[in-house]
Amino acid sequence: MKFKYGREELELDLRRLPNQQILRPQEKKGLANPKAAVESSLLEPIASPSLTQLAKDKAPDRIVIIVNDVSRATPYDYMLAPLLAQLHAAGVAKEQITFIIATGIHEPNTEAQNREIFGEKLLKEYRFISHDPDQNLVDLGELSSGNKLYLNREVVEADLLIATGVIVPHYFAGFSGGRKSILPGVAGRESIQNNHSRMVDLLGNLPSIKENPVNQEMLEAAQKAGVDFILNVVTNSKKEIVEVVAGDCKAAWYEGVKTSSAMYHVPLAEKVDVAIVSAGGYPKDINMYQAQKALDNANYGVKDGGTIILAAQCQDGLGEEVFADWLANSDKPEDNICKIKEKFVVGGHKAFAISKVVTTKDFILISDFDQQQSKELFAKKATSIEEALAQVEKKHGSDYTSIVMPQGALTLPVIRD
Repeated sequence: MKFKYGREELELDLRRLPNQQILRPQEKKGLANPKAAVESSLLEPIASPSLTQLAKDKAPDRIVIIVNDVSRATPYDYMLAPLLAQLHAAGVAKEQITFIIATGIHEPNTEAQNREIFGEKLLKEYRFISHDPDQNLVDLGELSSGNKLYLNREVVEADLLIATGVIVPHYFAGFSGGRKSILPGVAGRESIQNNHSRMVDLLGNLPSIKENPVNQEMLEAAQKAGVDFILNVVTNSKKEIVEVVAGDCKAAWYEGVKTSSAMYHVPLAEKVDVAIVSAGGYPKDINMYQAQKALDNANYGVKDGGTIILAAQCQDGLGEEVFADWLANSDKPEDNICKIKEKFVVGGHKAFAISKVVTTKDFILISDFDQQQSKELFAKKATSIEEALAQVEKKHGSDYTSIVMPQGALTLPVIRD
């Protein structure tokens, strides 16, 4: 079996694994004509006028389109051209449109990454800005949770606000896409930090999406921001579009969630001893900040005392300064668990998430990290799947139960009740 690893692949010999099950997303095939599906969804959206009609009715001077950064593989080559065509058909000029890259607290895209994601032509013809969580913010007051909502000024002052994204499972928000373009996408650091702090009580016991307090707060933030229209897609592991949803930020997004859930929530009869997991290759394993999601997903399918092998290249290292600092300054995982309960800090939450897993499971990591860096992640380094399996056999013997997750960031094991 081939395991995606960065832009390359690793080989897993399934004959080495006793009592194994392969957990794959129950994926749909990609649409035969995804561009046509996008065009159709814009003309006949969910619980909303068409995009063209909306643009004519609002007659906006300033339009903001929120787009994902490099950490979210979003098929913009199919999505943006139809969206822009319909805006221009309504009389909107290119100079009226600004693209805001929803970085949250991530580092801004490089120029090369922007060219790869959006293409040279769009970058030349339209204005693109990376969100900064520490500058150019507007205070929109308190949400019902008490969290203060600070948002990007350009977003707040837009006359027509459009959010784009991809709907895939998320380890504490339930799913990406929709409202997540606003909080955390274009929110202030304090707002993001307070929103994410709720994960401390959710990890390992995630409620249903409509009962998830993180999701509820994100939805309220999107409403307060005045999102007029969304264009979201559900993709399979080949990054093909399987469904397009457009229209009302809440209603359209929930339709996409249904499809994503049916694909990526995979039933499992009972927890196993060992999970062998690929984060899913680039960009899902661009750094450990992103690859951690696959570790968290695997955790749901492994018994306490079990072992998780994660293959994640992490070509860009850890991916976030606070995350790196917490790891460098903790001697044991319990340090990060205590620290996050004293004061929640974005970036530190990733150190906490990893720490929570390794308190009950062994973690073997195949990556570009050296021995010392792996140790800081509370992981045992392996240079190959073979070496990792040898470590597993030394601990568990030759008769253990196992699951294989080739798309770890997209596969959430759900234990059958």
